[in-house]
Amino acid sequence: MRKICVITGSRAEFGLLRWLMEAIERSPAMALQVVATGSHLSPEFGLTYREIEAAGFTIDRKVEMLLSSDSSTGVTKSIGLGVIGFADALRELDPDLVVLLGDRYEILAAATAAMIAHKPIAHLHGGEKTEGAFDDAIRHTITKMAHLHFVAAEEYRRRVIQLGEDPARVHLVGALGLDSLKRLELMSRPELEDSLDFRLGERNLLVTFHPETLLPGMAEQHTGELLDALGVLNDVSMVFTLPNADTEGRKITSMIEAFVAGRSNARSFVSLGQLRYLSLVSLVDAVVGNSSSGIIEVPSLGKPTVNIGERQKGRIRAPSVIDCEPRRDDILQAIAATYEPGFRARLTSVINPYGSGGASDAIVQVIERCDLSTLIRKQFYDLNWTGGRFE
Repeated sequence: MRKICVITGSRAEFGLLRWLMEAIERSPAMALQVVATGSHLSPEFGLTYREIEAAGFTIDRKVEMLLSSDSSTGVTKSIGLGVIGFADALRELDPDLVVLLGDRYEILAAATAAMIAHKPIAHLHGGEKTEGAFDDAIRHTITKMAHLHFVAAEEYRRRVIQLGEDPARVHLVGALGLDSLKRLELMSRPELEDSLDFRLGERNLLVTFHPETLLPGMAEQHTGELLDALGVLNDVSMVFTLPNADTEGRKITSMIEAFVAGRSNARSFVSLGQLRYLSLVSLVDAVVGNSSSGIIEVPSLGKPTVNIGERQKGRIRAPSVIDCEPRRDDILQAIAATYEPGFRARLTSVINPYGSGGASDAIVQVIERCDLSTLIRKQFYDLNWTGGRFE
């Protein structure tokens, strides 16, 4: 039995990994190991490791690394603590393959420890671009540490190869998050309202806003512009999901909590969980903010996204995504555009560039037939210079 270690550090990440973890458990050739870290273990962020256990998984190790600080110094120290913790966890679990998703600093710590421990790494969602956050550099760094790559779009496959990875090790499988839309039975409006203890209105928005980590000191200004825009929408009900454990994330959290206090048409949640989140997306008029979910999953539910600022700059997006600057009037104009009849009529024909689901099973099939013992040693794959360009 191959021991496949899946490491997860946040609520959103587990929502994407869940169906892959189930597929690994079902495989007769693999044994699943689960390591929880980061905000999963923090009371401040909802102790979301309990969502992993509620889904029926056993957590084999917990790696405490998150300091109660969102400064650059605090985040850097958290990475250091993570490397130490993952060094022990990987030594004890001794996996045959480590599975990592995305671009967060918790995952960078895990990748560093796995690389030094000579554990092959399978990296999910590489090759993407998010030019407004340092996650972009982390993602490409993990690509160079990894040995198997599972990407969400053809453009991303080419970019991973451009980074020097062997095309035979780069597999196009689509976005993991779309598997949930095929597997979950979404909640009805009454069920969701009872679960949230919040009544939706005739018009509704779901708002998720994170700091642009390459623009330090701008989180308060950008959040203020967003809240100034939303503050004039008295006829709209709003549900906020609070930001992750990023630099300056706590500033955004405190501003959102102050905004919703005393407002009957707004509510904030530390974590909705995947079922409630996707159910809410299916019921609101639009998703507003700068979350990757607004780019990747939301279009498949036929809903528009107002994407604010540059945090997601560079990602492939469906025509249902409206980009705008982090300025009050631009945000209001973009929200108004989502209600235009012609725009809403086109939503039913939107094709999601990230596929239609099935990534989890595709990944497992590749891992099952792969000779993991040969992965560690890899060569840099050079592109050919032909006709004045690399091919």
